[in-house]
Amino acid sequence: MLDQSEGYVTADGRQIGGVLMEMKNITLKFGGVTAISDISFDIHEGEIRAIIGPNGAGKSSMLNVISGFYTPTIGEVWYKGAQRPAMKPYEVARMGVARTFQNIALFEGMTVLDNVMTGRLTHMKAGIGAQALWWGKAQREEIENREIVEKVIDFLEIQNIRKTPVGRLPYGLKKRVELARALAAEPSLLLLDEPMAGMNVEEKEDMSRFILDVNDEFGTTIALIEHDMGVVMDLSDRVVVMDYGRKIGDGTPDEVRNNQDVIDAYLGVAH
Repeated sequence: MLDQSEGYVTADGRQIGGVLMEMKNITLKFGGVTAISDISFDIHEGEIRAIIGPNGAGKSSMLNVISGFYTPTIGEVWYKGAQRPAMKPYEVARMGVARTFQNIALFEGMTVLDNVMTGRLTHMKAGIGAQALWWGKAQREEIENREIVEKVIDFLEIQNIRKTPVGRLPYGLKKRVELARALAAEPSLLLLDEPMAGMNVEEKEDMSRFILDVNDEFGTTIALIEHDMGVVMDLSDRVVVMDYGRKIGDGTPDEVRNNQDVIDAYLGVAH
């Protein structure tokens, strides 16, 4: 295991920073059902951290703990060196955590531009009256936020659909718009819940490229859930493996690929 107080160097020579978030002995129960059982792992600043496992392993539940949708029954969440108290999802978002969803959650009747603009809501400080009149601070805020949104739209190469209602877009582009909305929040930690689900090969290649570019050019720390093992092994710096709510593996892609517990439970490859 890595020294949690320090960063590390990846196999390709990238310098990764210290711990950004740490999950300590997380247990999550729903009545008599235990979704997560005593799991600990960390996410380092600047890395791409994958969470994998079979269906029902508890991966989405863990992502919901990280993003504030669930409060762990037992355990602690530490973020930027301080223990995080129980928070609402919007409070976690204000701390710099943004996410996409397994099932696309966009406003179908709104344009791509307007959907991406909603990612700036946590940065808007003007009151509702000023916003309604579009005057003073509210006007300045919207102009500044619009500039950031336009840069994200250009970055993800969706300029030609910026005025298109989201409901008219194919699935792959909707996934990209959802990523744009999350990026518009300028997160320190970006959570991606199955970003490749339902995509064809070309769409997966595009999304993989954008994820790498986000990490490289913006320096954004990324934690993702993904079932495509080719994608996971190519993109990730480290991988944590869950099975039936337990952690059964944690390490680099090569370490996880050769972990017999992981092979037996999930990968199904002869050792």
